[in-house]
Amino acid sequence: MATISWGTIKSLLLFFGPLVLPKAIGYYRSARAAPSQHGLTVRPLSPTVFRSLLALLLVSLVFLVKTLPIFAPENIFRTTQSRLQIPVDVLFTRLSAVRPLTAADTTLRSRFVNLESRLLYIQHGPDALSTCPFCTADEPRSYLFYGLPAILAPHLFNLAVLALATSSTLSGREASSWRRAATLAAVTLAAADVYLASTYPYQSNARALRLEDVDFFFWAARARRYVCLALLDGAVAWVLYLSSTNRAFVIPPTPAERIEAATRILGGAKSKLNAVGIVKNTAIRDEELRARTQAYWAHEGVVMRDVMEEREVVEGVNDALANRIDIRGIERDAETYAANVLLPRQGASRLQ
Repeated sequence: MATISWGTIKSLLLFFGPLVLPKAIGYYRSARAAPSQHGLTVRPLSPTVFRSLLALLLVSLVFLVKTLPIFAPENIFRTTQSRLQIPVDVLFTRLSAVRPLTAADTTLRSRFVNLESRLLYIQHGPDALSTCPFCTADEPRSYLFYGLPAILAPHLFNLAVLALATSSTLSGREASSWRRAATLAAVTLAAADVYLASTYPYQSNARALRLEDVDFFFWAARARRYVCLALLDGAVAWVLYLSSTNRAFVIPPTPAERIEAATRILGGAKSKLNAVGIVKNTAIRDEELRARTQAYWAHEGVVMRDVMEEREVVEGVNDALANRIDIRGIERDAETYAANVLLPRQGASRLQ
């Protein structure tokens, strides 16, 4: 299987970078500007979305912890610092000097009959070599079939976590909008993992004469698998946070939701107008309140007339009218406002 060199990757980045980068920046800016375009403001994180984010971050942390060497299956070649071509007896003698041998070690010793079995050990790990009841070195793909459940188990677990985190019942509509993208990303990641495991050229390690030259694919793939799953969960948590707080990736409200919001606002305004009408009607019907209201406005008129007749006030008003206030602009605004107010009534009278 041909491998892609770092020089090829750099060439691809230099060729496609100027084309992809501006579009990515434009998409990011449009996503950030979407809330203001739809008249939405940043809102606090809801408790349901917070629980989903917490679950995703905890699962990501567990995946990252599992990449530590202490949680990985033992690699007897690294443990004993032995080459692949070392005799079987010498290899397990060194291993017995490090720790007591187990039943799995005995089974593994019986499987190490040739170099092919050791190469399969590097590709599929110790569990497949020591516990598979039907696998043989003559049928290398039998080890792949036996190891598929172990490869897909973390992907299926993570897919279930993503399904719960993007459920509309648990996290709301903003989270459910990312369910398809999260599912496709998880399935693509699982398919890529299986593809790499099935197409790995394990026989290329046969030419490695030193331990440092051996590509221990099983352990590298295991660490890469958990890192990718953690990154996927972190990315989903990030977009959930942005969309649920209206910081980016805003989903515009549907026509039904907008109609409902407008109806709710109009209902509130109508309730306030009814309350004002009730208060005004009560004030007009009550003789004492009506007399007090009339007395107040009469007194207010006298006070304001006296104030406006003072010399300092008159000079200030004249100075403002002469130097600071655009009288013509105010007149034009008043005419425009009056025309807009009277225009619907004039049109209605013409129709009648």
